[in-house]
Amino acid sequence: MQSNNPVFSRAEAFNRRGAGSEPATPTAGQLEEMYAAPSATPIQTGRMTYDDVVVKTGITFGVLLIGAVVGWQLPQLFWIGLIGGLIVGLVNAFKREPSPALILAYAALEGVFVGGLSFMFENLQWDGTSLRGIVAQAVLATLAVFAASLWAYRSKRIRVTPKLQRGVLIALVGYLVFVLVNFAFQVFGSSASPFGFRTGLFGILIGLFAVGLAALCLILDFDFVEQGVRNGLPARFAWTAAFGLTVTLVWLYVEMLRLLAILRGE
Repeated sequence: MQSNNPVFSRAEAFNRRGAGSEPATPTAGQLEEMYAAPSATPIQTGRMTYDDVVVKTGITFGVLLIGAVVGWQLPQLFWIGLIGGLIVGLVNAFKREPSPALILAYAALEGVFVGGLSFMFENLQWDGTSLRGIVAQAVLATLAVFAASLWAYRSKRIRVTPKLQRGVLIALVGYLVFVLVNFAFQVFGSSASPFGFRTGLFGILIGLFAVGLAALCLILDFDFVEQGVRNGLPARFAWTAAFGLTVTLVWLYVEMLRLLAILRGE
């Protein structure tokens, strides 16, 4: 079998051993060539690289954008994207091994959800105020938070520690409980607001908290990528990194939409 390692692939002793034959003795020239050969790169050893993560994330976001165009043109598919994306997302989250097909399916469904949601926000009238242009504002704000989070991580302004990871997890659980309670209030309550409890000053504070929490989750995603490359994770886990970044950025974008709507609606 041809080895991916350049040292082994270029040494006849490792590639042409006949069945039952004695191993060939390398010549002095072959030994010199073996020692002079460069070390195998992460790509050649099947390990995850930053380029892998960038490429896989780019593919995932490309599929998400295609889904978003579909969702914008057919906003009635909003619920299909929301429920389908939630189910496939949970399957991906609990799988031990990443599945590119399922991750791309999640991206497509989440894109339909994001596109339909964006269409509804862009055409929403709240308290007599039009929200035209809110999608462009939310996209720019999301990119700004992404860039700020990356800068804070790369510059070591924020260091990922076990204490930070535990704090983010506790905050996520608490926020999830609030989201479920607020959703129940929106469905069964009598409030005229489309955002339930999230109105006025309280809604703004909750929105800022959610954006900050999403930014911290981005930093944890960056740390996963760095540690994965450093520890030599298999290349397939670049899909896991792409999935995590997609989940966090979609959540951040939705929070930005909601926060901007509250600010403009009030």
